[in-house]
Amino acid sequence: MTLESSEREFTARYLEFAADGLLYPQTEGSPLLEFSAGGRVLYLFDRCGPYAAAPGPAHVVVHGILHDLTLLPDGEEQVEQLSVQGVSSVEGRGRVLAAGPRQTWVVQARIPLVLSSFSVNPALSPGDWVTFRTTPPLHGFVVGRDSRSHR
Repeated sequence: MTLESSEREFTARYLEFAADGLLYPQTEGSPLLEFSAGGRVLYLFDRCGPYAAAPGPAHVVVHGILHDLTLLPDGEEQVEQLSVQGVSSVEGRGRVLAAGPRQTWVVQARIPLVLSSFSVNPALSPGDWVTFRTTPPLHGFVVGRDSRSHR
């Protein structure tokens, strides 16, 4: 199963769920973007090409491949959480904003995250609360330097 037919198609599909934050200069030769958003610093595999993103304010679609995803039972605390695990993965708790094609969901967990799975997961609908953990690396699709030009 493929998750995207192209970087442009994926970016266009999830543009409305891009996170606003700050990009920091890349280390020469590094494929990782340092992106600060939602009170966290994420290291994202640059899907837009080396050196395409300039430092400063940016609008980025953050995409992770799920290691696990669990629907929260009724009565569980519904508070957004996001913690960085290792160099480029996260775990957290959040609310499903959208359910897309190809086993992909958008989850609001301090920032909007596009989360995809290669294995069977529970049927989720917008409004459901989930816990999740991603595998490294997180992917970053830079879609603009200023969110006001895209919303």
